[in-house]
Amino acid sequence: MAQSLWFLFIITNLVFCAAYAELQRFEHPTKTHESLSFLVLGDWGRRGDFNQSQVALQMGRIGEKLDIDFVVSTGDNFYEDGLTGENDSNFEESFSNIYTANSLHKQWYSVLGNHDYRGDVLAQLSPFLKKVDSRWLCLRSFIVDTELAEIFFVDTTPFVEMYFTNEEGHTYDWRGINSRKPYISNLLKDLDSALKESTAKWKIVIGHHAIRSIGHHGDTQELIKHILPLLKIYGVDFYMNGHDHCLEHISDTESPLEFLTSGAGSKAWRGDINEENRDGFKFMYDGQGFMSVQLTHTQADIVFYDVFGQVLHRFNKLKQLHSSV
Repeated sequence: MAQSLWFLFIITNLVFCAAYAELQRFEHPTKTHESLSFLVLGDWGRRGDFNQSQVALQMGRIGEKLDIDFVVSTGDNFYEDGLTGENDSNFEESFSNIYTANSLHKQWYSVLGNHDYRGDVLAQLSPFLKKVDSRWLCLRSFIVDTELAEIFFVDTTPFVEMYFTNEEGHTYDWRGINSRKPYISNLLKDLDSALKESTAKWKIVIGHHAIRSIGHHGDTQELIKHILPLLKIYGVDFYMNGHDHCLEHISDTESPLEFLTSGAGSKAWRGDINEENRDGFKFMYDGQGFMSVQLTHTQADIVFYDVFGQVLHRFNKLKQLHSSV
């Protein structure tokens, strides 16, 4: 009997490990096979303060105009220190009660930010929250497949060594991470495999931390070392992030990759600009706002909006109908 139980334990864990070795995939069929539209928001959850409610109002207006398919959150979903548990009122006060427009009652796909890791991480990842608000889906790393585009969500916080060596008085919830280096190594293998196998017309990677930024935090060296090479090898079109409380567009100088920061969902850092590396710089706004993405088989249209819904910056990227990538 004991041997049978031990054998069952081994098999169960092997199955778990096998499942863990592949990023969870969600199919999200679009309204048509010809186009996709969504909003991107980051660094927002402050119970409506710091113009969060005003940004949400304009998101609702633009969301209706574009008839969006879903919303992407780039992390730091709940300030200052994530959620305290599954029943934390901050979830409804910063999410459900703020993003009330009909156009925003679509699926939200969210990653964790460093502030989320300061709270109860397992609560924010819990399926229980989907019972509270059916729009909510937050995981560490996963893939959303829309046929037209594949969107790869990556848990970037564990990459940043500072959170493990210089916590600056903060406590981080590393449950589920166990050992940092194996966690990062496994995630990189999963991302490499997923990007390599992708045949999507558009490839987009979402993370909380910036690879390139002239905002307060600047470039994230750990991501430049570990993630950026994969994005270039596999022809990723866009890397989208939050973390810096601003809106940014920077073009990679060695590949077609575009770096897009949307971390202005509430509190912004006016005038906090890092001038060290402006290579490929296109646009930066140090106030509140958000971003929209519209994709067809041949073109991507990216627009940045301020807290009043005014267009601050737009650009488009063309895609060959029969890509060689």
